[in-house]
Amino acid sequence: MKPAKRSIFTTWILSSLLATCLLTGAFTAQAQDDKQFRFGVKGGVNLSNLYIDEVTDEKAKVGLHAGLWMKAPIGEFFAIQPELLWSSKGTKIGQYQNIPFTQDGEVRFNLNYVDLPVLASATLGPISIQAGPYISYLFNANVKNLKQDLTTGTVLDLDKDDFNSIDYGLAGGLALDIKGFQLGVRYNYGLREIGKSDIAGQITKNAKNSVAQVFVGIGF
Repeated sequence: MKPAKRSIFTTWILSSLLATCLLTGAFTAQAQDDKQFRFGVKGGVNLSNLYIDEVTDEKAKVGLHAGLWMKAPIGEFFAIQPELLWSSKGTKIGQYQNIPFTQDGEVRFNLNYVDLPVLASATLGPISIQAGPYISYLFNANVKNLKQDLTTGTVLDLDKDDFNSIDYGLAGGLALDIKGFQLGVRYNYGLREIGKSDIAGQITKNAKNSVAQVFVGIGF
């Protein structure tokens, strides 16, 4: 090997070792920082759907979520992250097929829940992989633009009593997690049908909550 090539090779080895040491130090510092108990606030945007059967035109409903979160370390790279959130869910239906109680025009499902996800968080450097179950309580609900009752002249109305008060499912996502600041994405998959009454059951057709989220959290 010529001296010039040996010098370049040696420089490359030393640079690689230095970069490895710096990355190891950064990941170690992040892991040590992740050992701290965190409590904070968070909020973000929901894109929700119900995926109702016999629907030809369903659009995602844009909503918001906001609340509190806590991160409790249980090891060098693992933590438990429970949250308490207000979350607006639902969907928008453009057209039904062979479903009574609906009319032409957009039918909007507005479902507001209090969510309690309890997530396991695995930290890989500045990235947290979060996954776990959630349970939700339906705080209020309404459905806009249902068919008018021709016998009474009143508009059919559905509210909280027509839907199951308790929902549950699975949640998972990724977050950039540095010193209590979190920026992430998450998907919530409901496991329980939302319809309860006969009419709600017919127009939701075994629908379950499906919510994609983008969020920002600040911990203290």
